[in-house]
Amino acid sequence: MTNIKSTYVCFLIAILLISGLSHNYASKKTLQYPNIPLISTDKEVLILNSRRQELTKDKNERRIWKIITERKTIPASELAIIICDMWDNHTSRGAKERTAEMAPKMNKVVSSARNRGVTIIHAPSETMNFYEGTPARERIKNTPHVIPPEEIKHDDVPLPVDASDGGSDTDDKRDPNSKKGPWTREIATIEIDQEKDAISDNGKEIYSYLQKKGINNVIIMGVHTNMCILNRTFAIKQMTKWGVNIMLCRDLTDAMYNPAKPPYVSHEEGTRLIIEYIEKFWCPTVESRELVR
Repeated sequence: MTNIKSTYVCFLIAILLISGLSHNYASKKTLQYPNIPLISTDKEVLILNSRRQELTKDKNERRIWKIITERKTIPASELAIIICDMWDNHTSRGAKERTAEMAPKMNKVVSSARNRGVTIIHAPSETMNFYEGTPARERIKNTPHVIPPEEIKHDDVPLPVDASDGGSDTDDKRDPNSKKGPWTREIATIEIDQEKDAISDNGKEIYSYLQKKGINNVIIMGVHTNMCILNRTFAIKQMTKWGVNIMLCRDLTDAMYNPAKPPYVSHEEGTRLIIEYIEKFWCPTVESRELVR
């Protein structure tokens, strides 16, 4: 009977010891690893479905343009948006009206992208005097100059639409002796965050600013797709030649095209043809909805 009692007491002591050890281990484990997330959430990441077109052949060996979509994951801190020539006024009434129609949506997209950590650069060409002395202008103006790399050679294929008449689809009265457009600033609908944004219409300034911030991915939006969006010193052709990964926001752009000129299609179709031209010969395109949280 004594042996049974001794065994029972030993059994109880063992249970208590095991429970105590388990409790201490759990406590130490909790103290050693407090609230560790399974996935790091330090950086905001954007997932973009970029679209380009490639000349290839079908199963019958006939040449076709194939749409290729690529999924790109880009940290917000490594992406910039350039807003091109969204002016407050224009020589073309049609262009002015379309800019005003596009601006509210663009502002919402830009605001969301900024909140996610994307760098915003406002580039209303020929209006820098209006912004002189503002924090956003000084921020980029005072960036140390970075010499761009040797330009990459790139074929310059002719555009698919004729805009030799200026591209306006409205009857406009313009002083033929005027050398400057009526624009004075970026349209006020698009908000500028003076604490975060930058303002410039100079390609080398913008390139230096991008390099300073470690950014090599750029989305350009605004007007006009067949003119400024392609040809400004900060735009698609130049950035491509400098090796910057630039993309066009295809649903936040518009063309300068008059349906009375070749290829004699609607203004909207003319814009679509130019977007496809860019996808084929210059850079991919993305949609604005992918920039909104």
